[in-house]
Amino acid sequence: MRARLFAPENRKWWTLVAVAVGLFMIMLDNTVVNVALPSIQHDLGISISELEWVVNAYALTFGVLLLSGGKLADMLGRRSIFIAGLVIFTGASLWCGLAGGAASLIAARTVQGVGAALMNPATLSIITATFPPRQRGTAIGIWAGVSALALAIGPLVGGLLTQDINWSWIFFINIPVGVAGVIAARLFIDETKDTSREQRLDLPGLLSSGIGLFALTFGLIETNDHAWGSTRVLSLFALALVSLAIFVLLEMRQRIPMLDVSLFRNPTFSGANAVMFLVGLAMFGIFFYNSLFLQRVLGYGAIKTGATFLPMTMLIIFVAPAAGRISDRVGARWLMGGGMLLLTASLLLFATLDASSSWWNILPGLLVGGFGMAVVMAPTTATAMSAVPVDKAGVGSAVINSMRQVGGSLGIAIMGALVATAVSVTPFSPAYASQFVTGYHRALEVGAAILLLGAGLAVVTIRKVEHEPRGVAEAVVAAE
Repeated sequence: MRARLFAPENRKWWTLVAVAVGLFMIMLDNTVVNVALPSIQHDLGISISELEWVVNAYALTFGVLLLSGGKLADMLGRRSIFIAGLVIFTGASLWCGLAGGAASLIAARTVQGVGAALMNPATLSIITATFPPRQRGTAIGIWAGVSALALAIGPLVGGLLTQDINWSWIFFINIPVGVAGVIAARLFIDETKDTSREQRLDLPGLLSSGIGLFALTFGLIETNDHAWGSTRVLSLFALALVSLAIFVLLEMRQRIPMLDVSLFRNPTFSGANAVMFLVGLAMFGIFFYNSLFLQRVLGYGAIKTGATFLPMTMLIIFVAPAAGRISDRVGARWLMGGGMLLLTASLLLFATLDASSSWWNILPGLLVGGFGMAVVMAPTTATAMSAVPVDKAGVGSAVINSMRQVGGSLGIAIMGALVATAVSVTPFSPAYASQFVTGYHRALEVGAAILLLGAGLAVVTIRKVEHEPRGVAEAVVAAE
């Protein structure tokens, strides 16, 4: 039995397990920290602004370094960068748990973001380099399911650990997971890298993209406390626009660019990334305000709020691998278009909720949304990765992850602005619930329109990718 389990033909599935361990740790950290913030503030005696930076330091670093992490994975080896990211993230988690003040915790969260930015693109690029095209969608579907599971149980795990033990343990639990991930990576992941041409680090591209992504992400974060037309926000957006324009111009002229912009000449790659951006823009912003609706309007606690989303998450976990498998066979075009229509319907169902709604009123939107997310996310990711040459898998992975990350940050800011247009009282006012619901409905309707646009975009741009024989791809990228 053991010999059969670890047979060479099963090695790629053990590679997926090893990658999933690291991915689970990154995604869990996205939601597990939020529940513990009040306890962290109380124990460390830190201010609200410092507490915000406990979250923002991680998000900023992660978003800024994604492209660099993807390029380093292609250049230096995907397994090596994945393990390096695991080690950095695990060590930073220990630092977070032991932090005795705001400065130490924020610094540790920044280092965690570095580790996550190295790991995240490597997970997808390792899958792309390991699995043949006929199984890649299935593997990416499992990847998407693991992400959904971690995001869903984060609030539950965070609530239980914070209430029953101590907030430090939301970070300490990463340590055994990280150690297991390093061991599994050493045992089951084969080293691959881009050997198609001379390799070097594109420092001008790294600097300009880093400044641009930092300014964009920071500008979106600042819209929580400053008006969109404020000098601070407009200055950050202007810096982002100039820096990213410089980055594109540099990459078009560099002999060995960090991001090969010719990848976007492929309409399928461009279309898949645009769809991912729109999903992040509409859905991730709405996820944030769904949680606020449950807690501030319906009066749910943090753990009950996390549990409410379990039906949606369970659907993603079980349906995403099947959606990926179907996309391997028939292509992703109609799956993506149909999934975006389901997501549109889910937001319109959420738009029927008000202060008198029960869990049973919420359930239809969760079920339709869970099925829609599963049908969209796995095929979209698989299509984007399949449209990229295997030797550029790290950069391709970084691009699709950046689209989701930036789209999500922009979505939270835009949806927040739409909600804020209807709210003129404090959360303690009797009028708050009705005003929040009005703004919430407005955000949902805008999100539904965005998703409808995405459905049309998917149908127009996505085509089934024809692949070269497996042996050719392996000969290009394999390197010990």
